[in-house]
Amino acid sequence: MSNRHTIVLIQTSHNRATRTFMDFESVTQAMDGICALYERKLKELNPAIRNFSYDIADLYNFMDGLADMSALVYDHSIHAYVPHDRQWIKQRTLRHLKKFAH
Repeated sequence: MSNRHTIVLIQTSHNRATRTFMDFESVTQAMDGICALYERKLKELNPAIRNFSYDIADLYNFMDGLADMSALVYDHSIHAYVPHDRQWIKQRTLRHLKKFAH
Protein backbone atom coordinates (compact mmCIF):
# COMPACT_ATOMS: atom_id res chain seq x y z
CA MET A 1 0.00 0.00 0.00
CA SER A 2 2.92 2.36 0.58
CA ASN A 3 3.38 3.13 -3.14
CA ARG A 4 -0.20 4.27 -3.74
CA HIS A 5 -1.10 7.87 -4.50
CA THR A 6 -2.61 9.42 -1.36
CA ILE A 7 -4.62 12.57 -0.80
CA VAL A 8 -4.98 13.81 2.79
CA LEU A 9 -8.05 15.97 3.38
CA ILE A 10 -7.93 18.36 6.34
CA GLN A 11 -10.29 20.91 7.82
CA THR A 12 -8.52 22.82 10.61
CA SER A 13 -11.60 24.45 12.16
CA HIS A 14 -15.38 24.36 11.84
CA ASN A 15 -15.11 27.10 9.23
CA ARG A 16 -15.50 25.37 5.85
CA ALA A 17 -13.01 27.85 4.36
CA THR A 18 -10.22 26.02 6.24
CA ARG A 19 -10.65 22.89 4.12
CA THR A 20 -7.50 21.92 2.28
CA PHE A 21 -5.70 18.88 0.95
CA MET A 22 -2.19 17.51 0.64
CA ASP A 23 -1.18 15.33 -2.30
CA PHE A 24 1.44 12.56 -1.99
CA GLU A 25 2.87 9.83 -4.19
CA SER A 26 2.60 7.21 -1.43
CA VAL A 27 1.06 6.46 1.96
CA THR A 28 4.55 6.71 3.48
CA GLN A 29 5.04 10.20 2.08
CA ALA A 30 1.58 11.15 3.36
CA MET A 31 2.50 10.06 6.89
CA ASP A 32 5.71 12.11 6.63
CA GLY A 33 3.63 15.03 5.41
CA ILE A 34 1.26 14.83 8.37
CA CYS A 35 4.20 14.79 10.77
CA ALA A 36 5.71 17.76 8.93
CA LEU A 37 2.41 19.63 9.20
CA TYR A 38 2.43 19.12 12.97
CA GLU A 39 6.09 20.15 13.20
CA ARG A 40 5.34 23.36 11.27
CA LYS A 41 2.53 24.08 13.72
CA LEU A 42 4.92 23.54 16.65
CA LYS A 43 7.42 25.96 15.08
CA GLU A 44 4.66 28.49 14.49
CA LEU A 45 3.55 28.29 18.13
CA ASN A 46 7.12 28.28 19.50
CA PRO A 47 9.25 30.40 17.16
CA ALA A 48 12.06 30.84 19.70
CA ILE A 49 12.61 27.11 20.15
CA ARG A 50 15.00 25.66 17.59
CA ASN A 51 14.85 21.99 18.59
CA PHE A 52 11.80 20.29 19.98
CA SER A 53 10.52 16.78 20.48
CA TYR A 54 7.08 15.23 20.66
CA ASP A 55 5.58 11.82 21.19
CA ILE A 56 2.74 9.99 19.48
CA ALA A 57 0.21 11.29 22.03
CA ASP A 58 1.11 14.87 21.07
CA LEU A 59 0.67 14.06 17.38
CA TYR A 60 -2.66 12.33 18.09
CA ASN A 61 -3.86 15.39 20.05
CA PHE A 62 -2.99 17.56 17.07
CA MET A 63 -4.94 15.25 14.75
CA ASP A 64 -7.89 15.13 17.14
CA GLY A 65 -7.87 18.93 17.32
CA LEU A 66 -8.58 19.21 13.61
CA ALA A 67 -12.25 19.61 12.71
CA ASP A 68 -11.91 16.85 10.11
CA MET A 69 -9.21 14.63 8.67
CA SER A 70 -9.34 11.78 6.20
CA ALA A 71 -7.30 10.17 3.45
CA LEU A 72 -8.01 8.87 -0.01
CA VAL A 73 -5.66 6.10 -1.15
CA TYR A 74 -5.62 4.98 -4.76
CA ASP A 75 -6.32 1.29 -5.27
CA HIS A 76 -5.02 0.13 -8.65
CA SER A 77 -7.16 -3.03 -8.58
CA ILE A 78 -10.42 -1.07 -8.64
CA HIS A 79 -9.07 2.09 -10.33
CA ALA A 80 -10.51 4.29 -7.60
CA TYR A 81 -9.63 6.03 -4.35
CA VAL A 82 -10.52 4.26 -1.12
CA PRO A 83 -11.46 6.57 1.78
CA HIS A 84 -9.90 6.19 5.22
CA ASP A 85 -10.80 7.94 8.45
CA ARG A 86 -8.78 9.73 11.11
CA GLN A 87 -8.33 6.50 13.12
CA TRP A 88 -6.73 4.77 10.11
CA ILE A 89 -4.40 7.75 9.66
CA LYS A 90 -3.40 7.54 13.33
CA GLN A 91 -2.66 3.81 13.03
CA ARG A 92 -0.63 4.29 9.84
CA THR A 93 1.29 7.20 11.37
CA LEU A 94 2.16 5.13 14.43
CA ARG A 95 3.33 2.23 12.25
CA HIS A 96 5.34 4.65 10.14
CA LEU A 97 7.06 6.28 13.13
CA LYS A 98 7.85 2.90 14.72
CA LYS A 99 10.10 2.19 11.75
CA PHE A 100 12.34 5.06 12.85
CA ALA A 101 12.51 3.83 16.44
CA HIS A 102 14.24 0.58 15.49
